[in-house]
Amino acid sequence: MNSVFKALSDPTRRRVLQLLRKRPMSAGELSDHFAVSKPTMSAHFAVLQNAGLIEAEKNGRTIVYRLKMSVLEDALLGFAQTVGWDMKAKGGARRAALKGGKRLRPLKEEG
Repeated sequence: MNSVFKALSDPTRRRVLQLLRKRPMSAGELSDHFAVSKPTMSAHFAVLQNAGLIEAEKNGRTIVYRLKMSVLEDALLGFAQTVGWDMKAKGGARRAALKGGKRLRPLKEEG
C-alpha cells in the first residue's frame, strides 16, 4: 500500500491516472499533456507501474498504458479501514459510495 500512496503523492502522476481513466493512452499521448522531458515522464510511468496502478503493453515502438482501477480501489479501501471506516456496510453501500465519490462517515467509537 505504501508504493500506491507514494505514487499518488505526485500531482503529475495523479493527472496521468485521471487521463488513463478516460481510456488507454500511449506514452507519447500522455507526455503531450505535460511540460516535462520524456525521461521524467518515463520515471513517473515507472513509479505508477511499480505501484501496480498502471500496466504497459508494447506495440512495436509504442507503449500503451492502461489504468488498473482495482489496485487503486483496494488501496483506498484498505486505507479507509485503517482509519476506522466501516467498509462492510449492508449491500456494499460503503464500497459503492467510495466508488461514486461520496463521503464516507467514520465508525462511531465504542465505549
